[in-house]
Amino acid sequence: MRRLLLTTALAALVAACGGAEGQAETPAASSRSPVETKAANAPDQKPAVAGQTRAPAAASNVAYQVQTIAEGLNKPWGLAFLPDGRLLITERPTGQLRILGTDGKLSEPVAGLPAVDGRGQGGLLGLAIDPKFAQTGLIYWSYSEPQADGTNNTATARGKLTDGKVENVQVIFHQAPSLASTLHYGGRLVFARDGTLFITTGERSILPGRVQAQQLDGTLGKVVRINTDGSVPKDNPFVGKAGVKPEIWSYGHRNIQAAAIDPKTGKLWEVEHGARGGDELNQPQKGKNYGWPTITYGIEYSGKPIGEGITAKAGLEQPVYYWDPVIGPSGMAFYGASLFPAWKDSVFVGSLAQKHLARLVLKNGKVVGEERLLTDQNERIRDVIVGPDGALYVATDNEKGRVLKITPKG
Repeated sequence: MRRLLLTTALAALVAACGGAEGQAETPAASSRSPVETKAANAPDQKPAVAGQTRAPAAASNVAYQVQTIAEGLNKPWGLAFLPDGRLLITERPTGQLRILGTDGKLSEPVAGLPAVDGRGQGGLLGLAIDPKFAQTGLIYWSYSEPQADGTNNTATARGKLTDGKVENVQVIFHQAPSLASTLHYGGRLVFARDGTLFITTGERSILPGRVQAQQLDGTLGKVVRINTDGSVPKDNPFVGKAGVKPEIWSYGHRNIQAAAIDPKTGKLWEVEHGARGGDELNQPQKGKNYGWPTITYGIEYSGKPIGEGITAKAGLEQPVYYWDPVIGPSGMAFYGASLFPAWKDSVFVGSLAQKHLARLVLKNGKVVGEERLLTDQNERIRDVIVGPDGALYVATDNEKGRVLKITPKG
């Protein structure tokens, strides 16, 4: 068992956005300066609508404290609370699932999970708890599934959690086609209000996969929607269409590593990785095309234009919001608890590239403010969830990764 560290609240106070002891800086009320000040990778690209990028800084003036509740984890990727208050944690490259007990003790790896391809960005990824867990005992996980020919793909499985193991494991989704790549698996799982399961995927980064984000005969670069047993809901947008995968919900995505349901509307939101620029916040709607790689903001890693270098085209959806330069988004949570009144109705997104926790202020479906928290931790933020106690729980992406608990100061 890896060592668990519990720090005192006093020792765990941190600064947010440069403020002292967890106190966010408060700019002048008239300030409309964006929180992002770095130069864009594609400065000639213009947003399609006002406010689509570089939202004004929105300091919430919240004093908070950070406690390390688990450490020594190997690149933790996904977090999910069980109804009894225990916390499930995936360790990406090892394919191990751990349980943090309500007593603060970290379990040995849970037995019974299938093998993963832990190379590159692969391994054990996102988690979801069956909405009827009390009756079923089922948990769901996303992972990179190795194939005998050396290729791999994103997959989703479920199993009954009991006594430190999962039983009756069923793989309910296999991304197709499998490719020889170790990148862009997507991997978030989100239950909709109606009990169906959304699965986010990536287009595997390599060119043979990238072009398939626009093709409907495969599930690369898609949001997928299935029933809990792997069957396809009858009201999916492409059911009954020849040559089209019926599990597809939306397409034209790059690599979706953040997704959550808006508790007010029940709608799915996601944040996906761009290249150099072009991280996107989307509200993926039934049957719609979100553009990648035909349109996108930002440029290739090489500095060249992506495709034709265009950012808009008829019939293709615009992102609600985008970042250039990128934040490297992973993990997403809507905040509706009462522990932090000033953060109510905010959206939190982890940042790998810029090492912070982004807080987005939404109004009428648009981003009207952005705040950056945990900047002093200097760690890649892989996942963020809201606990049953209203605290934020954050996973840091390191070989000795931590799980952090964020509560009001004092």
